[in-house]
Amino acid sequence: MTDIGGFHDRVARVDLSGRDVRYEGIDTEDAKKYIGARGLGVKYVFEQGPDVDPLGPDNLLAFMNGPLTGTQTTMSGRIAVCTKSPLTGTVTDSHHGGWSGARLKWAGFDGLLFEGQADDPVYAYVEDGEVELRDASDLWGQGVHDTLDDIEGEVEGQYGKNLSAMAIGQGGENGVRFGCIINEDDRASGRGGTGAVMGSKNLKAVVVKSSTKMPKPADPETFQEGHKQAMRAIQESDVTAPNEGGLSQFGTNVLMNITEEMDGLPTRNGRYTSTSSEAEEDPDVPNIDSEKVSGENVRENILVDEPTCHSCPVACKKEVEVDVHHKGEEMNVRMESYEYESAWALGPNSMTDERDKIAVMLDRCNDLGVDTIEMGNIMAMAMEATEKGYLDDLGDGIDWGDSETMIDMIERVAHREDDLADLLSKGQRRMAEEIGAHDCRLDVKGQAIAAYDPRAMKGMGIGYATSNRGACHLRGYTPAAEILGIPEKVDPYDWKGKGELCATFQDMHAISDSFDICKFNAFAEGVEEYVLQYNGMTGLDYSEDELLEAGERIYNLERYYNNLNGFDGEDDTLPDRFLEDGIRGQGASEGQYCELDEMKAEYYEVRDWEDGVVPDEKLDELGIELGPGTGVSSGGAAAPSDD
Repeated sequence: MTDIGGFHDRVARVDLSGRDVRYEGIDTEDAKKYIGARGLGVKYVFEQGPDVDPLGPDNLLAFMNGPLTGTQTTMSGRIAVCTKSPLTGTVTDSHHGGWSGARLKWAGFDGLLFEGQADDPVYAYVEDGEVELRDASDLWGQGVHDTLDDIEGEVEGQYGKNLSAMAIGQGGENGVRFGCIINEDDRASGRGGTGAVMGSKNLKAVVVKSSTKMPKPADPETFQEGHKQAMRAIQESDVTAPNEGGLSQFGTNVLMNITEEMDGLPTRNGRYTSTSSEAEEDPDVPNIDSEKVSGENVRENILVDEPTCHSCPVACKKEVEVDVHHKGEEMNVRMESYEYESAWALGPNSMTDERDKIAVMLDRCNDLGVDTIEMGNIMAMAMEATEKGYLDDLGDGIDWGDSETMIDMIERVAHREDDLADLLSKGQRRMAEEIGAHDCRLDVKGQAIAAYDPRAMKGMGIGYATSNRGACHLRGYTPAAEILGIPEKVDPYDWKGKGELCATFQDMHAISDSFDICKFNAFAEGVEEYVLQYNGMTGLDYSEDELLEAGERIYNLERYYNNLNGFDGEDDTLPDRFLEDGIRGQGASEGQYCELDEMKAEYYEVRDWEDGVVPDEKLDELGIELGPGTGVSSGGAAAPSDD
């Protein structure tokens, strides 16, 4: 039990097999050590034991908010979904914004823990500190959008007023390993296959009806001082200031033109680093221009609205509407939101710049409940595999830039309706293993990269390699320093110091993910603002060093969980093309490759890890108590199970 401010001290543990709901408090020491949201969620997953089948009934699926969620804190509407990933076999946490996290807090909960497997489809209905399991048989088989419409019609609530819902589509139902969870605002807990875990449990949706009673800080004076400093920093930042040409005006897609210009945009499945890179003469490969799918282009031509999340002054979401002709059908699509990483994966990396058709693809991914980054990457991999003949036994494959086939392929993959689509549904590592196409992979630990080439941003190289949930730009967002100069500008092409920089960013983001607040706060705020708001809300008296240690503790707990699943330093690697093929660019980028070994040595020294393994001394230093299945195998890393 805990009386720390910012917590309701109420978690629902839902046994789907027995249709039983129990309520429990939160251990005070756990709350102090792991903060909340991501940190506490990973602790619950760890306690369940690492030796579980990600798609089996014993895997835990935790929906968690943090002590700052749903408060006056800026950008505090996020929610963390923590589980063991069916895509990578690692621990994973995936967050989405909007109002889901805030409404769960306002409904009286710090978290919902789902275990077991329902005999028939159900959805969880949450209101006034209670959870009820309801029949979802009529919803099973539907896309996310129809599901959410039917739920709103069934319950006495209204989206945008007092209701949020998080649902899976056919991707999660059919066990697509990058199936995701989508809420009523098209915000996705996308990476890692959280939707596939939800589908394996026959859990169609989590529906939250709430009041709008905002939690009060335990120490109002300290909290308000921190909030005042945070707002000032946000308003003064070139990146987060409203209406100043950054995130507020162009959304995350403000980065498309920037990364193109610095030769940092992986193109044609990462063979090149910009759409203007000099390439071999190939009449079968379309000539594309990334500017056509940039934030500037989107804003000028197809923007229709700029919705925002709880307590957010930035409003980075860019809602678009397009009319597209697809195979004899006129399609009108309105969707939120045209994000940078998603537009890149389904655009330049797959060799298309058809802006409006990419919007259709994004909308289809959201409705079917599949991760946009993974979907774009797996199709780009299939395009290269088609070119090299790896898919000759599976039909025609996919040609570079074939947007018509891409639109249809998304649905085929979500339903796993043919051999090629089923192969793609398994993700890049499994696809490579089945057809021998390891030279076409752009993944780390089974999860594909995002829209940052690690040859042009060396910090992203060590970040991808050491991310605890597979290749990920959000574990430690070093482009903040390498591109945006936050907290200070560093040379993106210099590997020295990037191991330490990456570890620092990873720990800071573990803190913000556990609060749970948007990472965009970190473009303006620092640990000083974090400490003031955290102490003010909770009533604790953490120093800056103690809060940073909590972030380090969370990251090490995740790494230790992965160690128990057979992962070590051999798995902290990158695709060969990033290590061996130099950039075909001009100026400072020419010939650059990623010096991963040098950065790993620096990173492990900073972390006090031994070849990617957390030693017992480090666990003791951070106060991480050994749980079930202790003892790290000395036999090297084992590949995650396909079970």
